Formats: sequence, structure tokens, C-alpha cells
Amino acid sequence: MIVQRYPEPFIAPMRAELAGLGFEDLKTPDAVEAAVKQAGTTLIVVNSVCGCAAGKARPGIALALRQGKRPEHLTTVFAGADVEATEAARAHFAPHPPSSPSIGLMKDGKLVYLMERKDIETRSSDMIAAELQKAFESHC
Repeated sequence: MIVQRYPEPFIAPMRAELAGLGFEDLKTPDAVEAAVKQAGTTLIVVNSVCGCAAGKARPGIALALRQGKRPEHLTTVFAGADVEATEAARAHFAPHPPSSPSIGLMKDGKLVYLMERKDIETRSSDMIAAELQKAFESHC
């Protein structure tokens, strides 16, 4: 199987969008496992270069974090760049199939909410933010 790895200069601006919101880049499986094991709530965003990530998901995430309850820990992996870390994150989203982008909310190491690509590409950024805020209110 051929695994696409995007060059860092290409994805750096997309990483920066979430880093600017306080997200920690998880670039190894060990980093993912450490993040998942944290007590409390952890948001794991599977970031990507696709249009729905750039145009909807990342702006929706930013809107969702502006007010109300929010996860204690903000983390991200980048599909197509942090391949092994992305696989580790997706393993915690089972039984859901791999999806880029996707947004998982973990609570004490267990998945309590997942927004998959199919849920992202059919919504606007405002709708994504509203859905995430509902999840945050329920679980954070």
C-alpha cells in the first residue's frame, strides 16, 4: 500500500490554523496514546487537506471553542502527514471507519462523540460549530 505523506511546507498553514487555537500536534502513536489517557475531556481532530476540512471543519471548530463549555485538552493529528499517529487516533474511533477530517471527543479515554467526514461535508461551519457545542455541553 502506498501511503501519501504531504510535505511539511504544504501543510504548515493548515496545521497553524489549529495551533493558533491552542491545539497540540500529535505526531507519533505514543503522543496519541498519552493524550487519550489524560483524565477529563480531549478533543482529537483528524486534520486534512481536503476542501471540507479547509472550508468547513477548521473554521467550525474555531467557532465552537469561542464560548460555552469546551474540552480540557485540544489535540490534532494530520492525515497524510502524521500517518502512524493518525492510525493510532483512528483506532480510538472504532468501530467507525477511517475518515478525514473527523472530530472525536474523548472522556477519560473513551470516545463519547464523533463527527465524521460525512457529517462535516454536508454542513456549514456554523452548523458544525453548533453540533460541536452540543457535544461539549453534554460531555465537558
